[in-house]
Amino acid sequence: MIGSLSTLLPLGVQNPLFWILGMPLFGSLFLACLPNWHHAVWVNVLISAATLAAAASLLVVRPAETLLFFIDDFNIYLVGLTAFVGFTTSLFSSAYIGRESRDRRLLPQHLRFYHSMYQAFLFTMLLALTANNIGVLWVAVEAATLTTVLMVSLYRTREAIEAAWKYFILCSVGIGLALFGTILVYLAAQPVMGDGVPAMAWTQMIKRAGAFQPELMSLAFVFLLVGYGTKVGLAPLHAWLPDAHAEGPTPISAVLSGLLLNVALYALLRFKMLIAANSHALQPGPLMIAMGCSSIFLASFMLYRRGDIKRLFAYSSIEHMGIITFAFGMGGTLANFAGLLHMTMHSLVKSAIFFAVGMITQAAGTKRIADIRGLTTSHPFLGWSFVIAVLAIAGLPPMGIFMSEFLVISSTFARNAWLAVPVMIGLLITFGALIWRLQGMAFGRPGQLVADSERRHQSTFVRAIGMIPLVAHLVLALVAGVYLPDALVAWFQAVGKLLG
Repeated sequence: MIGSLSTLLPLGVQNPLFWILGMPLFGSLFLACLPNWHHAVWVNVLISAATLAAAASLLVVRPAETLLFFIDDFNIYLVGLTAFVGFTTSLFSSAYIGRESRDRRLLPQHLRFYHSMYQAFLFTMLLALTANNIGVLWVAVEAATLTTVLMVSLYRTREAIEAAWKYFILCSVGIGLALFGTILVYLAAQPVMGDGVPAMAWTQMIKRAGAFQPELMSLAFVFLLVGYGTKVGLAPLHAWLPDAHAEGPTPISAVLSGLLLNVALYALLRFKMLIAANSHALQPGPLMIAMGCSSIFLASFMLYRRGDIKRLFAYSSIEHMGIITFAFGMGGTLANFAGLLHMTMHSLVKSAIFFAVGMITQAAGTKRIADIRGLTTSHPFLGWSFVIAVLAIAGLPPMGIFMSEFLVISSTFARNAWLAVPVMIGLLITFGALIWRLQGMAFGRPGQLVADSERRHQSTFVRAIGMIPLVAHLVLALVAGVYLPDALVAWFQAVGKLLG
């Protein structure tokens, strides 16, 4: 019995996966029962820090593969990134949510629930990233949807509940399609690998994917692309994303954009590797390129029409996920390297932007862009940090996103110069929209709400702790744009070859 379990589960406290998955799961249950929400704030931070430490141990100890869990060069980097951004967001959240509890008169049980669901959300994402079983992967992504739906509706306003329902319905439809695609992959593998768990283990399937039924594999990828593409926020499947970002708590917007979209794309890429290993199946690259380009163009033009600051950067997330999907659709070592680097830089910079946006909206008392003016005058440190973050996400050198976008364009020119043209046009349109919006918010004449002394005093507490993760993320993005360690470059190159 023990022997059979050892082929499935990460048994033993010496296994890093035991702690990586166990800490947030235990933390979620513990926080749900904790009576004092003030204590829950810091327990949330401590558990997130412990999860990050456990994830860092993967650099030293690589756990053995089982039929349910595994670690390879691809997911180890995403586990580390998820744990890091999860920790910094929990630190920002410790200050942000306290202010929200006063302004919005949230009940203590709502705040305990928020912190409990935050840890549950981290658990589901880490479970998805480490799952070797394509069924477990699907369950984890669906569970991530359910936990974030509950957090998006935290404020209990009509708009928040509507956004949560929209998110739940659209993503459930998408995940349902992904389930059908997963079943088709299993049916394609079954004649070759037999029945049972091994026929759903990715590490076993990739070795024999070339013998799977190509017709079923081709049909499966269409459903998987639409299903998981809905979770990624690719156009025209993106309708849930702006509402969820705008109406939920800002820390949740940070992890939605910075982490959950990556997890959904990771799931899609795992299936892409299976499909690509079958020479007779549909080639997934062109479909991903098409959806990437549609996302870039739709988001770039929609940026000009947004009047809500959180919706503005929600559409920016759609654009950047389009760039990443386009890069992985092009394929090849250089394009995959660019996609991995862009995925990392977007996670760091976009979460930093939402940290800044959270402090800005609390200081201004509004999410309306027209009412946010003169931040560099009224709140100099916050205002200039926001300027740097927006310039970084717009792709200005020397930030890391400039480097990743440059690599995407250059790798595309080397393969097909005509495909690079629409991407460049989309990037220029986006750059113009972000700079136009930034001018008034950062350099305009300070507005009445931003200049109000009481709100400025209240936001000091938020800035004191919230600025730590904001500055840390921007510094990392700057360093990555100037210098990438040789070990990291070799790592990304190895993953790029793995992705094909």
